[in-house]
Amino acid sequence: MIKTEYHISINQDGVSAIDWLAKPMSKEGLSRGAIKNIMQKGCVWIEAQDTQQQRYTQRLRRAKKILKKADILHCYYDEKVLKMQPPAALLISDEGDYSIWNKPAGMLSQGSKWGDHCTIYRWAEKHLQPKRPAFIVHRLDRAASGLIILAHKKQVASRFANMFQQQQIKKYYRVSVKGDFSIKLSNNQQSLTIKNKLDGKIAISHFHFCTYNADEDISQLKASIETGRKHQIRKHLSALGFPVIGDRLYGLDQSNKEDLQLTAIQLSFICPITQQYKVYKN
Repeated sequence: MIKTEYHISINQDGVSAIDWLAKPMSKEGLSRGAIKNIMQKGCVWIEAQDTQQQRYTQRLRRAKKILKKADILHCYYDEKVLKMQPPAALLISDEGDYSIWNKPAGMLSQGSKWGDHCTIYRWAEKHLQPKRPAFIVHRLDRAASGLIILAHKKQVASRFANMFQQQQIKKYYRVSVKGDFSIKLSNNQQSLTIKNKLDGKIAISHFHFCTYNADEDISQLKASIETGRKHQIRKHLSALGFPVIGDRLYGLDQSNKEDLQLTAIQLSFICPITQQYKVYKN
């Protein structure tokens, strides 16, 4: 599989992006139609100057975009990434300025410089009617599934980001772990709270014991978090000795072939647009 980069400094005005890309990318056997396709998948970037003469860099999807002298085109071509097919996401509720989706396992929350066609926000931009831009306001691990919020205006994205920071959005997860989790509980309690530091920052997770299947040696938990550290639930449960089923990163059995049994099942918050209380369940 070919993986390469192109960085093209534009030395004249009035030529389209695809014309600048066509010559170098023909070396990879790509037709103009194929170049348009990979541009839609988000691997081409433009570095340019705005009206305030400030430099910026953003994805460029429009093949016929006319470039200016001193612009720079960046193409990050990874054949393996570009051939990936995103699983289908399910729209739970379209609220106009934001939407709620059920992200499947295997779909990304955020893209990379190599492309973003397998992300939940790109899926939304291509499938929502009427079409709108989509902005990530929180994340789910690629291996995890469940409810995720997308904003469709930058100011709404900013409001949601602030709500997450202020812990004004409650998130609940369904988790399956290996072992009898009830042995971690004392005095007939059903819940356990973990508070420690992950990557140098405080991380707080709450785990509520639901059921234990002795035949399969699997416990069902309901989890909530007060902080959003990377892989927080997975790290906390693994450290307790109860790795999430299907966790090939922090689990005890690295050969486990099951999907990660971690699903975001509920979101609740005061809508930043209508001020109504909203609850979404999976």
